[in-house]
Amino acid sequence: MAEIVKFELNPAGVRQLMQSAEMMNAVTTLANKALSRLGNGYEVSTRTGVNRVNAEIRTVTAQAAKDNSEHNTLLKALGGAKV
Repeated sequence: MAEIVKFELNPAGVRQLMQSAEMMNAVTTLANKALSRLGNGYEVSTRTGVNRVNAEIRTVTAQAAKDNSEHNTLLKALGGAKV
């Protein structure tokens, strides 16, 4: 029978990891890959929040907003739906 190992996460350490430059690079890379699958009218922004880094892809033109509304373009570019 396998021995059960218990551990406790250090919340400050996890926060530090989630706010690190390495995590920002990973999140930015993923967002830019998704952006490359989209047409014109989308942009990426990143920021460090209270608990983690964040990346946002948003529409900046009415045409892109309409395309996303009708075809779930952002979701598909992120791999969340079949293309």
